[in-house]
Amino acid sequence: MSQQSQSATLNHVSIPAYDLAESEAFYREVLGCERVQAPNFGFPVCWMRLGNLQLHLQQVGPSAGVRTYQHFAVEVADFMGAYRALRARGAFEEGTRYADLWLLPSGELQMFVRDPSDNLFEIDHPDATQLDLSAFETPLRRLENEQEQSQQNRLATLFLYRKAAA
Repeated sequence: MSQQSQSATLNHVSIPAYDLAESEAFYREVLGCERVQAPNFGFPVCWMRLGNLQLHLQQVGPSAGVRTYQHFAVEVADFMGAYRALRARGAFEEGTRYADLWLLPSGELQMFVRDPSDNLFEIDHPDATQLDLSAFETPLRRLENEQEQSQQNRLATLFLYRKAAA
């Protein structure tokens, strides 16, 4: 791997928005994003601060009705607060593997939700033992109960920066 590749970092994620104002309000209220200045591209956009990164919303036409499972993932300071806000908004899918909260072999949690434009995104938490798991309306799905995990698989983490600091 080249030295340049090793120093690359994620700058922003850009996703479609059917209703820019509704999507902006969603990310502001659920993730605490803050709108920042954006250039004029000749079409509606909204740039938002998401921690040290940016989330770019780009106005698009009506949905083609094709649901995808591509997603981006974030960590939030208040995982349970985000869970409650998203549950109140009906942002969880029904009937797919993405409807559930997942406990990874590392002890990390994943929850997947949809925004008002049907974009899938994930919110992660580094340590399930820090949370009251009885507060979730549905039981967590444990990945290791559903898929065999090798010793190598058990080394996987969503939080590389935490692992490097340890």
